Amino acid sequence: MTEISRRAIIAAAGGAMAASATAAHAAAPERAGTGGAIEGADILGPQNRPRAAEEPFTRAPPATDHGTMPNLKWSFADSHMRLETGGWARQATIRELPVSKAMAGVNMRLKAGAVREMHWHKESEWAYMIKGRARITAVDQDGRTFADDVGEGDLWYFPGGIPHAIQGLSADGVDGCEFLLVFDDGGFSEDSTFLLTDWLAHTPRDVLAKNFGLPESAFANLPDKELYIFPGPRPGPLAADRMAGSGPVQTSFSHRMLAQEPLRTRSGSVRITDSTVFPASVTIAAALVEVEPGGLRELHWHPTSDEWQYYLSGTGRMTVFGSESKARTFDYRAGDVGYVPFAMGHYIENTGDTTLTFLEMFKSPRYADISLTQWLALTPHSLVQAHTGMAAGQVEALSAVKTPVVPG
Repeated sequence: MTEISRRAIIAAAGGAMAASATAAHAAAPERAGTGGAIEGADILGPQNRPRAAEEPFTRAPPATDHGTMPNLKWSFADSHMRLETGGWARQATIRELPVSKAMAGVNMRLKAGAVREMHWHKESEWAYMIKGRARITAVDQDGRTFADDVGEGDLWYFPGGIPHAIQGLSADGVDGCEFLLVFDDGGFSEDSTFLLTDWLAHTPRDVLAKNFGLPESAFANLPDKELYIFPGPRPGPLAADRMAGSGPVQTSFSHRMLAQEPLRTRSGSVRITDSTVFPASVTIAAALVEVEPGGLRELHWHPTSDEWQYYLSGTGRMTVFGSESKARTFDYRAGDVGYVPFAMGHYIENTGDTTLTFLEMFKSPRYADISLTQWLALTPHSLVQAHTGMAAGQVEALSAVKTPVVPG
């Protein structure tokens, strides 16, 4: 036997032992209780071991978890995938995550040239470009027009009722794009948008002819049902798609989030984008948060709105405090949605060895959070000592300036 073969066998055996240990751990939801006693016991019945291994703090919650809290996590991997020629869409709404009453999300992919057909909806649409590039176009109620090319880290926002379209572009070796859409109503459904082709298919041809001043023969090739996502002609230069109309919209529907200078700390950064820097976005405020390994998005809460989260990279853990001694811990990874109901205290900790990156969205024109540390630092110190039992010097050392991401 060669040395290489022997090493391969040893490595395989080690991997099998590690897998066995992981499986055994997944089967034993236990934790150390008070006095060193072991709380819990192994699972004797059937179980989905790979799924259980993804949720260590659901199987064996920390002793600080208590009471009944709603589920605050959904993975887009569990969403129905609507497959179309040229792309796909999947959503996370109140139907998938019942606690998500204020906002809903859609994850969508368009290949280069593919079009999310011309449409509008009752809800406002906020978007974050995850990968690739797209061309977005719109027309407002005064005949003013908008067209822009957006790339990774860019945002767009279309108010409810404003008609628009999205088309994938080919750039930097990426075939089209993938993006996240967030809507300001948890009951939103991507299947219930007002589609141009759907409307035309359900309007008599003689009415169409009268409306457009064209012969009925002009509509002989109309689709008999909605197109939704379909291959379209590759767009040319952006300037050619900037239609005149009544001039450009007064407030741009797009924004370069990554061009904002972030608030940096020793263990991460935060970029806040609300109506103060992106004036069009009057119903949704957002923050892009990066937490380095071991770092913590500090204990805080939001005084104006529920929080809808989307995890872009890394792994994290969040505990949410809901009053009445209720608290629950969840593990998150890229592609997951998190949710925090209005005013509930929480933190997000990076539990991996790479940067944890996630978006926070709020149904509000302005971003607002309250830092637990800052609250204590700016409250009479004797009162804080009476509540916490901390020494006077420890209370005095608390930072009166917000530090959104603190080191581990």
